[in-house]
Amino acid sequence: MSGAETLRIAMWSGPRNISTAMMRSFENRPDTDVVDEPFYAAYLAATGLDHPMRAEVLASQPTDWRAVVPGLTGAAPHGAPVFYQKHMTHHMLPDMDLGWTAACRNAFLIRHPARVLASYVEKRETAALADIGVVRQRDLFEREADRLGHAPPVIESAEVLRDPRGALSALCAALDVPFRDEMLSWPAGRRASDGVWAPAWYDQVERSTGFQSRPEGDLPDLPDALRRVADAAMPHYDALARWQLQVAGPASQQN
Repeated sequence: MSGAETLRIAMWSGPRNISTAMMRSFENRPDTDVVDEPFYAAYLAATGLDHPMRAEVLASQPTDWRAVVPGLTGAAPHGAPVFYQKHMTHHMLPDMDLGWTAACRNAFLIRHPARVLASYVEKRETAALADIGVVRQRDLFEREADRLGHAPPVIESAEVLRDPRGALSALCAALDVPFRDEMLSWPAGRRASDGVWAPAWYDQVERSTGFQSRPEGDLPDLPDALRRVADAAMPHYDALARWQLQVAGPASQQN
């Protein structure tokens, strides 16, 4: 299949936001290839940030964002008709041209900042507002909404966990992609498509076999420093959340 015939989905998320589980879900479709955070090395090279497995990440991908783009606008890696791209919003630095995103159907995966931060500091000791990507996520959303003339799809991770079938059905409908039952479960373990950083970040998703439908429960208590970050993030999260896809209850999905 040529690049022109490929349906490309760019899913824009922050870290610790079930983004890898969502990639698993799409990769389990027989019609889909995936790519995992293709701008990570370029982001680390440009910022100099010390992330887990930094050297391995830099060696595994192009460190110039311009070299990444052609692989995202052509055919899927193995020629599948659907090409799912997992992107971190904070990887898109201000000097990176976003024109290539017009070749994709762009969607936005959001999660309450308090939940993101509580999970993030399990992997890194500190977290700043820029680390969780929500400000940039709002920027990218508003840019895409202006381009389209309407809001692109926004999906809340809590809704995916509460009702995986309903949330994924709503997302697929918004992307004009048929929902497939294969999206609801997958084999445990690592994937060849996972980024080289998987050992540092993906231990939980590697044990998973699905979204394990459940409510997320009360928001976590955060120390003062993280609470200030969460408070700064909330206006941006709220601006995105008002556009989230409406998901029917599980009972209405059974037919």
